[in-house]
Amino acid sequence: MKPFTIAGIQMRISATQSNLEMMKLKLDITMHLYPSVQLVLFSELCAYGPLTYYAQEIPGEFEKEMQAMAKKYGIWLLPGSIFEKEGNKIYNTATVINPDGEIVTRYRKMFPFYPFEVGITPGDEFCVFDIPEVGRFGVSICYDMWFPETIRTLAVMGAEVILHPTMTGTMDREIEHSIAQTMAAVNQCFFFDINGLETGGIGRSTVCGPDGRILYKAGATEEIFPIEIDMERVKRSRELGVMRLGQPLKSFRDNIADFSIYAPGAKHPYLDSLGPLIKPTKVDKLAQLKKMESEIELPVSVMSYKGDGYEK
Repeated sequence: MKPFTIAGIQMRISATQSNLEMMKLKLDITMHLYPSVQLVLFSELCAYGPLTYYAQEIPGEFEKEMQAMAKKYGIWLLPGSIFEKEGNKIYNTATVINPDGEIVTRYRKMFPFYPFEVGITPGDEFCVFDIPEVGRFGVSICYDMWFPETIRTLAVMGAEVILHPTMTGTMDREIEHSIAQTMAAVNQCFFFDINGLETGGIGRSTVCGPDGRILYKAGATEEIFPIEIDMERVKRSRELGVMRLGQPLKSFRDNIADFSIYAPGAKHPYLDSLGPLIKPTKVDKLAQLKKMESEIELPVSVMSYKGDGYEK
């Protein structure tokens, strides 16, 4: 058995002020309550909330503060993501920090939640990293998992655990639970889907094992949940099959079809026939009202729509 303990932190997120100090406090609490934790994962856009107005340059103060916290406790840390400002572009970027406080890698969300999440540039590189003597980890963010090719690519690159910060405040959260279970099962990996609260989402974070079974599902309140995983379960699943039945990764390897339909420049007449990626005009008005609500700091507990700058 190769145990490794990952703690998910599901916390309230403000859209109008920095959440950085609260993240540091939550880390202090986590490591005092659960000193055996080896990796901590926060939700998407946790530090500065869902408004692009607060986009930060990287590297910057956020990473510096998180590097110090990782080194303080000797842990791996993925502190959610922030909106990254680079020139005239904005990305949704997650940073991975090792126990020495060093930045190991960064990942830019590949699938912004278009057409609702306007003004965000998609990333174009997949992200995996190794934890010595433990295994290989992959990073994806929120809407990425709605495209099965993303998680499958991470699995083909060797990822045994998917770290997936999200910010979902909408009524399709139950669908996302199904997707998380499916991605875990068909890719025979652990899947950590960590959501925020208030303007950071409606919670209900979920952790799935390599057979697709839910290991833990959080409620809709603040929670810190350490989950000890056994990396041998991934290897056994990939060797012998999901529940000793199907072996999807081996089958994929042995019968990889012609996927030239995805090649750059390929023609997609059916997809082109679906029309432009647009949103209903009334949603634009709702987005303006949501922004006004944030500016006057009214409490927000549940989002029932996805407006400009709000995440999925």
